[in-house]
Amino acid sequence: MTRTIATVAMAAMLLPAMPATAQVVPVPVPPSAVVAPPVVVPTIPLPQLTDAQATQLAALLSRDTLAQGLSLAAPQPMDAAARDRLVRDALDHARAVHAGRLAEADFQRDWGLRPPTFDPLPGFADAVRRDRIAAWFAALPPPYSGYDGLKAGLERYRSIAAAGGWPALAAGPDLGMGASGARVLALRKRLAVEDTDVAATGGFDTKLLESVRRAQRRYGLNPTGTVSTQTLAALNVPAQARVRQIMANMERWRWLPQDLPRDRIQVNIAAAVLTVFDGDQPVMSMRAVTGRPGDETPMLSSTIHSVVINPPWNVPTSIATKELWPKEKKSPGYFRRNGFRVIDGTRLQQKAGDQSALGRYKFDFDNAFSVYLHDTPSRAKFASFSRLASHGCVRLEKPADLAQLLLKGDPAWTPEAIAATVDKGDTVRARLVKPVSVYLLYWTAFASGSGQMNFRDDPYGWDATLAAKIEARSASQMVAAR
Repeated sequence: MTRTIATVAMAAMLLPAMPATAQVVPVPVPPSAVVAPPVVVPTIPLPQLTDAQATQLAALLSRDTLAQGLSLAAPQPMDAAARDRLVRDALDHARAVHAGRLAEADFQRDWGLRPPTFDPLPGFADAVRRDRIAAWFAALPPPYSGYDGLKAGLERYRSIAAAGGWPALAAGPDLGMGASGARVLALRKRLAVEDTDVAATGGFDTKLLESVRRAQRRYGLNPTGTVSTQTLAALNVPAQARVRQIMANMERWRWLPQDLPRDRIQVNIAAAVLTVFDGDQPVMSMRAVTGRPGDETPMLSSTIHSVVINPPWNVPTSIATKELWPKEKKSPGYFRRNGFRVIDGTRLQQKAGDQSALGRYKFDFDNAFSVYLHDTPSRAKFASFSRLASHGCVRLEKPADLAQLLLKGDPAWTPEAIAATVDKGDTVRARLVKPVSVYLLYWTAFASGSGQMNFRDDPYGWDATLAAKIEARSASQMVAAR
């Protein structure tokens, strides 16, 4: 996937999303929880640097550790004379930039993506031999424009934080057209930090209304133009917290393969948006409903192999125990009225049909979390800007359109044949002639095509946790290197 193409992927994520109602607060990691990454034994001897190469390498490391979002502070000056240590520092940095800073133990179970194994030594040795260390460094980061946008955003927001960030806006009545006074002036000052088109003085006029709407779109909020509680909360997230949020999203880019499949489906879990790519171009986008906090939709990659038409719902034991059996006890006949039957005295299954929680379509892909994409009879949530409400699966706004697109080209599954099968009501599994890769990703910070940073809420708290883990690993590595 080229850097140019990835810009389109980020643009597709600008649909409305979950309101930014919570601050991104770093989660401290106690020193006892920090375990140094495993020592990698070189497969070939460490290359010997010339004096010029050692000086160049030390300068590159000092600059790039900050630029790539691997540390909040510059590393300690490196002793260029200690060549072996300098080389090992470079190799550690290369692994972190190319495949992520985390060790296997750092990954939560529902962070189902894992970076590929990467041994930087052969490439580095070749770069030293050909005196192309700078070119080797430049080729290490993920080759996506989405990553480049975050890197540029990181530099900008670090500068904002270093200059003191922005003061919190005071609570009070909603601000809208015609408002004036100190709170409006403070609002203008705050917006101007991220939006150069905002004037420093004036009341709440039409131009300020449009500026507020632009900000609300950047934060995934309903662009009403009125500054209410949700908008105030998003604007009051500290600049330093935004720095950590960007760092966390840069790390997730490193978990992706260097070449994403050209034909694929991507779900932004945090924004609750699905995008379909055909030949690396977005051809369909729709709103989704993803897992609510406590029932998180996992990050993962897999391959959709089937579309199940008129799927029954085999109810997970946890949902049956916590939600459905109590409803039957409270209102006898609930199961019968809603199409449920009891199997083997304990398991629940809801028959296919209009009442089924899976609707008329289910998109199957192998994974360790028992999640999938599916239709739903409950359509109201798609009109909401807060769409984290499922038990972990991904509900789709336009499942029929997706089914037709995935089955396109199969003569047995024309749009008419699909519709007839749906109407008949029988459960049928339609195998895809060409399985399609699917990625469930968690993007809460991304740059638009113009370079403007956009943020979403961190509903699962994954940004704060990940940023803290990156810092802990970086700190432990610096200690080990001394």
